[in-house]
Amino acid sequence: MKEIRFSARRRRKEVLNRLERLGYKLYQQMERGEFPAIDMPSRSTDNIYYSPEYRQYVLGEKKVRRSAGNIRHLRPFTQLIWAAYFAHELTANQKTSTLRDVYYSAQAYGISFKDQPESNDIITDVETVIGFSREDFNIFPEESSAIFGDLTIEYTIPNYEGKRLNLTSHPDGVMIGPALTSAEFIETSADKVIAIEKGGLFTRFIEERVHEKFNALLVYLRGQAPRSTRYFIRRLNQELGLPVYIFSDADPWGMHIAMVIISGSANAAHLRELTTPDAKWSGVWASDIISYKLPSDKLTDLDIKRLHELKRDPRYKDKLWQREINIFMKIKRKCELEAFSRYGLTHIVDKYLPERLKQLED
Repeated sequence: MKEIRFSARRRRKEVLNRLERLGYKLYQQMERGEFPAIDMPSRSTDNIYYSPEYRQYVLGEKKVRRSAGNIRHLRPFTQLIWAAYFAHELTANQKTSTLRDVYYSAQAYGISFKDQPESNDIITDVETVIGFSREDFNIFPEESSAIFGDLTIEYTIPNYEGKRLNLTSHPDGVMIGPALTSAEFIETSADKVIAIEKGGLFTRFIEERVHEKFNALLVYLRGQAPRSTRYFIRRLNQELGLPVYIFSDADPWGMHIAMVIISGSANAAHLRELTTPDAKWSGVWASDIISYKLPSDKLTDLDIKRLHELKRDPRYKDKLWQREINIFMKIKRKCELEAFSRYGLTHIVDKYLPERLKQLED
């Protein structure tokens, strides 16, 4: 059994510290009779590059300035200051909010956003300025995923602080939300993480007791995994030392679901704690369509266009990725995880899963 403890208190304290330093800096500027201004890393595409060192996209050295002295900056500058204030209030009071809540809450303060995408973009600016993700200052998306398996956690949130829960406690899995992502890891007997794109297969794996047969924690990704889920998977890998295996549909979109967990996305290039570089895309591969004679569909023109994009992406340069992209292009077919049901409801658990895990572990 592995005994690991992790506290979120220090992280929360540092978030508050950086937000307060930002506010104090603006105050000092006004005290000196200057227009308040904020310098932050540029998130423009020409300032994003792939870093072999970090094995993800990162921001370059280019900076941008938002200043109250520029009339064109007044609106986004005001929005940014309010969002930072709101983030501080949430963190200081240990309250959570969703991206949608932030959009509507702004109206109560007389802050105007034309739509939620504009509000979301300002929240990303706050992340860039203070160097922490929105989840660290308690702003979450509404989408959720789930986890099931033998892991005991201890909550750190108010009213539940100190309470423990084993993640086999609910037959549908436990939602990966704010309370779980900030919890301490206490004890686990698992020696791996199996992440699954589809909810139906996640349920099937629970029914077939994959967590016991393969000594695994099961994570339901719900398609493209939410950032909180990617952060949680990284914690499982980094803090518990558990290897991560990702199972997605056999198409370019399934490949990308796995790659975002492994090396992040350009949209999150300003963040460092959302990736699990040593996680393995474990299938379904294009070659599996041939090897297992799986039912498949024809690739669309959009699928083929996406494959060409992935082939040029530096994150997909390794042999496995290039091999599978080439096979996709050759056979021009795709399939879903559920295709294994052709051979019976338990075939994927009884045959495919043990064969693939053995192959990747050897």
